[in-house]
Amino acid sequence: MKNPAFVACAFVVLLFSCSKKIIPAISPPTLEIQEIDFEYFHGKARMVFRDDKKERDVKAHIRIRKDSVIWMTFSVIGVQGGKALINRDSITIVSTLDKEIYVFDYKELSSRFNFEVNYNTIQAVILGNLIAPRSDADKITQGPSFNLLEQQRGTVNVKNYINAASRKLEKVEMKEENTNNSITMNYSNFQPVGDKIYPFNGGVSIFYKTAKGLLNTTITLEYNKAEVGSKELKFPFNIPRKYDRR
Repeated sequence: MKNPAFVACAFVVLLFSCSKKIIPAISPPTLEIQEIDFEYFHGKARMVFRDDKKERDVKAHIRIRKDSVIWMTFSVIGVQGGKALINRDSITIVSTLDKEIYVFDYKELSSRFNFEVNYNTIQAVILGNLIAPRSDADKITQGPSFNLLEQQRGTVNVKNYINAASRKLEKVEMKEENTNNSITMNYSNFQPVGDKIYPFNGGVSIFYKTAKGLLNTTITLEYNKAEVGSKELKFPFNIPRKYDRR
């Protein structure tokens, strides 16, 4: 819902005093954020995944067709360890090492973390773009080094920290009011990719409540290659029949 005070301030042009002097209206603060736009994305990275059960350190190949599909393959010491296909309906992960298949729909994931999880969310996290679309109700606080964009989406508070000089998103903090589930994302080591700059280092930390208690899952990425362009990429994906579905 739009904030009436914000809208009124944006459209007031002149204020008159008793002496009829014209006083210019004070414009609300604006915030420019540099985001990655593309048709196809291709990256190579080291990925470390940690949860309450295990830690995996793998080399990952990542391909994205904008707003359509995210494809990943993982290898450990030159041996393929798994692959993942993320589309607008679901997430499928194949573990070659464990000979297991995991299929998640977004409703299940959203319920588990009490956050709205969808394809656009995952794509934005990988690219270092804003997770939640901009709204007139968003609050902007400008600072000498970082500008803060605060967003309220239902029961989730989102804080975006944007570097004032580069206009790049460097940190996101999300917290769900009812459960205190939280997600923190950090981006660093920005390097040129096309006519934009891209974070070659990134990390995601998720704290969420379960029947077992408070759990923490983390994912870190260190890219050695990242490219964007219009050249069409392939997304081969097959599921072995003998693997167990979890």
